[in-house]
Amino acid sequence: MKYKLLILSLFLFVLSPVLAQKLAPAKWSWTLEPAKPSVGQEAEIVFQVKIEKGWYLYSSDFDKELGPVVTTVTIKNPVGFELVGGLKAINPHSKFDKEIWNGTYTYFTEKGEFRQKIKINAENWKIEGIYDSQACSNESGLCVPVKGPFVIASSAAASDVMTDEAKKKILEPSFEANASPVAPSESLWQFFWIAMGAGLLALLTPCVYPLIPMTVSFFTKQKGGKGLAFLYGSFIVLIYVFFGTLLAFFAGASFANFLSTHWIPNLLFFVIFIFFGISFLGAFEIVLPSGMVNSVDAKSDKGGIIGVFFMAFTLVLVSFSCTGPLAGSILIAASQGAFVKPIIGMLGFSLAFAIPFTLFAIFPGFMQKLPKSGNWMNEVKVVLGFLEIALAFKFLSVADQVYHWHLLDREIFLAIWIAIFGALTLYLFGKISLPHDGPAGKLSIPRTLFATTILAFVVYLIPGMFGAPLKGLSGWLPPLSSQDFKGNSGEVSIKPGSTGAVKYGDFLELPLGLTGFFDYQEAKAYAIQVGKPLFIDFTGHGCVNCRKMEEYVWSDPKVLKRLQEEYVIVALYCDDKTELPADQWYVSKIDGQEKNTLGDQNLDFQISRFNSNAQPHYVLLDPRKEGAPMVAPVAFDANVDHFVEFLDKGVRQYKMN
Repeated sequence: MKYKLLILSLFLFVLSPVLAQKLAPAKWSWTLEPAKPSVGQEAEIVFQVKIEKGWYLYSSDFDKELGPVVTTVTIKNPVGFELVGGLKAINPHSKFDKEIWNGTYTYFTEKGEFRQKIKINAENWKIEGIYDSQACSNESGLCVPVKGPFVIASSAAASDVMTDEAKKKILEPSFEANASPVAPSESLWQFFWIAMGAGLLALLTPCVYPLIPMTVSFFTKQKGGKGLAFLYGSFIVLIYVFFGTLLAFFAGASFANFLSTHWIPNLLFFVIFIFFGISFLGAFEIVLPSGMVNSVDAKSDKGGIIGVFFMAFTLVLVSFSCTGPLAGSILIAASQGAFVKPIIGMLGFSLAFAIPFTLFAIFPGFMQKLPKSGNWMNEVKVVLGFLEIALAFKFLSVADQVYHWHLLDREIFLAIWIAIFGALTLYLFGKISLPHDGPAGKLSIPRTLFATTILAFVVYLIPGMFGAPLKGLSGWLPPLSSQDFKGNSGEVSIKPGSTGAVKYGDFLELPLGLTGFFDYQEAKAYAIQVGKPLFIDFTGHGCVNCRKMEEYVWSDPKVLKRLQEEYVIVALYCDDKTELPADQWYVSKIDGQEKNTLGDQNLDFQISRFNSNAQPHYVLLDPRKEGAPMVAPVAFDANVDHFVEFLDKGVRQYKMN
């Protein structure tokens, strides 16, 4: 048995470097173009990043307040040159993430390139600085921000050829890490079906539905039969897709970040949606100039292919007062995504809109089976009006969060939605009416069921006013941290034996009303004092999986009870950029770099002590000992039972020590 244990120990010792959790998914290199610029000449520092398969690297050209770590290059003490402009990312991809970041970020896969222009002012020059970036895995959800130093000098030895030491730093950079499940792939199919749904709703509105008999009448007089009818539907699709293509061309991926996060377009979209909504409620109609509509309609009388085209154009124009807000909503949503998204959106919308008209043109007998026009069409329009107004506040919320106005915090947003959907419930139950409604009658079964569904949604929203997480709407609501009623002021409670608020508690906070620490030594001392094990949460502000663990796992009563009663919690933010006092700076033994921020020092502690550089990373320690964790640390795992077992094992091990 002794020999077996010895062999096993040696095996684990040899294998331990392989089992290490430090990751290096992106490697940076740099050159100067031209390599030997003359005095007065402009040159470019070219940064090339080789990215492992299955990973992507966040770019430099999106809002740094969004969440992920934006790539930055910091030049130290320019010698013999000056910067010209800022860092430029070369052709990154773009993605709008609604669920977590609620905005658009840019990224690279396989390889990335950044360029920085400079102007040479002297014969002897030296370019020295630090790159800071973040690479994420589509498969594991881990993110590893990669940082390191670079030097390019005018001497022949360092101009074009990197030294062995520099090469080593590329292969073994310093790391920060956040977990992120967000993969840079657009849900275009999902958006296509949403757009089709909007097109079907448009058919039920009072300025579209009555046009069906006009279509049938037109085609019964035309020669060409089914061929012209198919052509009619194709023209409808082409007209809408044309506008989607225009938007894609003028406001493609490079413009999407501005549309997603800047306050000007978001306030503009807010006003537009309110305008659309009030129009649908019956205050006024959005109409095109009658002269334009009549001119196009007159050309439809020519017959043949030209007549069919203008008939399709007439349909689009005449129905604009109802389809305009819906199509406009689709285009606004599409403008904040991939280049092809406006085209996909208009294709889905127009197909749902065109196919029924085409079928009725081919088979006019179907028209006899349609329900008659009536008050129900205005009711559909009113419902759409309420929905447009509710969606308008989502755009206002985006601007409010990005610019920290605090005008539309979570409880204010919820109060507005409760009021809007409450009013919609009363309308559907016939308790209130609007100007264009017909005589009140008995409620139909579909309307009653729909009204009950909206009422259930209102009931679901109400607990959110008092801190309920409302997980089903996490991508739509302002963050829970903006809510006043959640019972957590953002500052950790004073502990027995302490003299005041905990260190860094003035700007850091724990979720779910939990109390704890943000400094390891302070937490360790308190844990020894109260006789409890230490729960270390290596986390980050931009860590998506950290937020998901808190929202879906920590919030479970079984987990929350154990964290509150059985552990002392310390949250160590590994991406916090708060610069510490100079007397607390030190040079890391891991990478030889100076650690001068709170995040850098927390990450260095994670790497040096636990050989890990990714978050979330949860460690259970006995504060009375400086040894290894009591049980194997865990990372992202959304299984509540697994996390409960992890915490229980730690408590049992602590009691055995």
